[in-house]
Amino acid sequence: MLHGLWTPGRGLMLWEDDDAPSGDRHSADTLELPPHLAKVMSRRMRHRVDVTLPTPRGHVAVSMPSIALAPSDAAELLLRVPPHHPAISGDLRYLALVVAGVERWVRAARVVPVQVRFESQWWLRWRLVGGEPQRAWRAELAAAMPPVQSAEGGARAVLDDLLAEVTDPIVRRVIGRPGVEHPLLWSLVEEEPYEEGSARSEAALEQWRASLRGDEPELVLRLTEPDDDEESGEPLWPLEVLLRPDGEAPTPVVVHRGGAPGVRDAELFRVAVAKLGEAMAAYEPLRSMATDSGSLDMLLPTAAVTDFVLHGVEKLRAVSVGVLLPRAWSRLDASLRLKVDSPPSPTAENRAVGLDEIVSYDWQLAIGDMELTPEEMARLASTKGDLVRLRGTWVQADGTALSRAIEYVKKQNRDRALPLAAVLGQLSAERPPPVPVERIEATGWAQKLLDPDRRPEPVEVPDSVHATLRPYQQRGVEWLAFMSSAGLGAVLADDMGLGKTLQLLVLLAHERSATPTLLVAPMSVVGNWQREAAKFVPTLRVLVHHGPDRATGDDLTAAVRSHDLVVTTYALLARDVGELSAQTWRRVVLDEAQHVKNSSTAQARAARAIPAAHRIALTGTPVENRLDELRSIFDFCNPGILGTPATFRARFAIPIEREKEETAVARLRSLTSPFVLRRVKTDKTVIADLPDKFEMTVRSNLTAEQASLYQAVVDEMMRQIAESEGMARKGAVLGALTRLKQVCNHPAHFLDDGSTVLRRGKHRSGKLALVDDILDSVLGDGEKALLFTQFTAFGSMVAPYLERRFGVPVPFLHGGVSKGRRDAMVEEFQSAGGPPIMLLSLKAGGTGLNLTAANHVVHLDRWWNPAVENQATDRAFRIGQRKDVQVRKLLCVGTVEERIDTMLTTKKDLADLAVGSGESWITELSTGELRDLLTLSEDAVGD
Repeated sequence: MLHGLWTPGRGLMLWEDDDAPSGDRHSADTLELPPHLAKVMSRRMRHRVDVTLPTPRGHVAVSMPSIALAPSDAAELLLRVPPHHPAISGDLRYLALVVAGVERWVRAARVVPVQVRFESQWWLRWRLVGGEPQRAWRAELAAAMPPVQSAEGGARAVLDDLLAEVTDPIVRRVIGRPGVEHPLLWSLVEEEPYEEGSARSEAALEQWRASLRGDEPELVLRLTEPDDDEESGEPLWPLEVLLRPDGEAPTPVVVHRGGAPGVRDAELFRVAVAKLGEAMAAYEPLRSMATDSGSLDMLLPTAAVTDFVLHGVEKLRAVSVGVLLPRAWSRLDASLRLKVDSPPSPTAENRAVGLDEIVSYDWQLAIGDMELTPEEMARLASTKGDLVRLRGTWVQADGTALSRAIEYVKKQNRDRALPLAAVLGQLSAERPPPVPVERIEATGWAQKLLDPDRRPEPVEVPDSVHATLRPYQQRGVEWLAFMSSAGLGAVLADDMGLGKTLQLLVLLAHERSATPTLLVAPMSVVGNWQREAAKFVPTLRVLVHHGPDRATGDDLTAAVRSHDLVVTTYALLARDVGELSAQTWRRVVLDEAQHVKNSSTAQARAARAIPAAHRIALTGTPVENRLDELRSIFDFCNPGILGTPATFRARFAIPIEREKEETAVARLRSLTSPFVLRRVKTDKTVIADLPDKFEMTVRSNLTAEQASLYQAVVDEMMRQIAESEGMARKGAVLGALTRLKQVCNHPAHFLDDGSTVLRRGKHRSGKLALVDDILDSVLGDGEKALLFTQFTAFGSMVAPYLERRFGVPVPFLHGGVSKGRRDAMVEEFQSAGGPPIMLLSLKAGGTGLNLTAANHVVHLDRWWNPAVENQATDRAFRIGQRKDVQVRKLLCVGTVEERIDTMLTTKKDLADLAVGSGESWITELSTGELRDLLTLSEDAVGD
């Protein structure tokens, strides 16, 4: 005898219970089947199906060989099963009965299309329309289901899957394949993806399906808030069961206790019970809820209400159950507020307060704008779930985060008094605050530091200063003066060209300290400090500690004591750290402080080792590549504020750079903002009279010679990395990257063979030909240009060519130029009759210099770090510039230069600056990714 079992996910499983050898069948041979079904049925029984069979000793589970039929074949077979055939079992006749019923609903037009999402495409499928008649029919089918069938996951689950799977093929069998053109109808007929499908069309079809269910009332569940009595134990939220006839308001379901109900009431009660069963099947937690005696209403504990709102409502509405919620709860986030109390002035006369001064503090927890009292926190600590009653109002908050925040406040407030550094260090501790710190408030001297709206005391610019300060510069001097008086390290991070040098010089003139300041700067700007000091504060006594004849021992001590400002270089700072540490300093200032961005270098260690009452970092780029650089600069100014390197990386760098975690950004900002003053030139409220800067990427094609060399480098690199790994592989990639840049610059740069720039009067480099055109235009307009390259060798080749080409001197400033010659180059270029072109190496000329005579900047080869390129550009785009600045970044079409430029244009914030950490990131790419990045495009070569 042939048996059938419907298995959700597998379809119809056919098996036999006679004694025929495994794999052979006889009971289906007498069925009259069409050829394609007969072929399906002739297959060997290769599947297994688990069934429960009765035996004299009870029921036993056995595994039977079977054949599996897909829904379409299953529907056709079941429609052909004779109801009284002796070879057909009762369970198979039951399935045939179900399919026959589906066919009757189809022919009665009680089906409707629905839209489903599968394998990233929209599809249209036929489903029963639903409604009370079909619900009653389904209930009868569920009750009549054979035990062997209902054991497979439960009667309701099996029946739902069966009806969903066979309805679609039965509809298609009935309607055939009429010719249609509309995309929706075509998809229904041809069973192809619905290309115009969307979430909106899905909802529209479901709404249409609901409208076809006649005048049957809709089940509505209405959730209401519990009574206001907060002392009566855990509140219970009534969930009322209502029916809503078409066009009418929802009404309660009448439950009669004694007496015969009217026909109408009995029918509505039956409908409500049936629909409530469907609602409970859609959202299972309703089954376990307490019920209100005398009605169908349920009572939900507060912990269950949140899940009901977040998940239950969506599931219930998906099965056409209406849900009414109370007035919208306020969704409020928990946050922390830190209040710091300090005396109005330092505890000892003429003593800077500093981060070691003891302050009293108080952590407070807020939900929205409401600061919680200790009593409220104690009550909420025992709250379960995300709904809490606060001051007569129900609000929704993250219960888990709220509990952690309450514990944090209790723990942190045990001491109540700590050094300010320790209080702020709580924000960067290994176990940070569990919710965002929204606000830090302070009294006394700490208010001037921590209040975001702080306004330091006014500073009168002394007569010894020969300059008129812009408003933002005046504010900068006042801020530096306050930070100095409080003994708090400061990071003046104004954009390049906004006058950080002038602001520091005015601070020194204002203080008139008897103890000198040590200033550390790159070699390229030492002369600039001398000139600026002599120009703006001529009474300031400046000593340059540099050169082989620099003072040492007692001579150095005497020289330091007789000067106000001592300027030295980073290289000499590391070399002379012992002698410089023995001096008494009012403060240490680092100019271009990004030179200590790596805290483990000798320069960074030496900077931290110099004792001083105050520390200032001057930098236009506090973060060039990675957030660790900011920590290193802070470690110089205010040691310990941002924690250890490992803690900082775990707490801030990784969450921000990789995950773009906003809470980590907020924590870092709250920690650093009191110590950083940052203004940018593009902000017109800072400086309104600075001209505009126009940046453009200019592309050139490779010559045939360049393309040939480029491809050879790529081929050789791919061969090397295929044969190496680890450091050898990284070295091969970085070496190839440098060579590819050289090829893009000029074949002679790559070959290093001393060959000529031109060959037979024609350019060998498409990029250098483009430079010719640019400079022709610049010089023709009587303007000046700065040309930057990262390769000294390339600059040494280009400078003499440009001198011959344009008949003008082209000074080349690079690391090998002496200080005296460097200063002379800058002064000559800035003069009215000076050279119209200046060539600079990116490292030697990229910071500190004032070259506003030029209003054109050309980057000959890309340094793939936007911050470094911007520093170089700002040699021209700074205060004193009177013309709009045009910045051209040259690259070769179809090469690695163009592909990485595309990446850089998307790097809008720190979290995306993975590329900015030099070029080592490229070494981590897979071989396939490297090939895609470096391979020459077809359009790379010019005509």
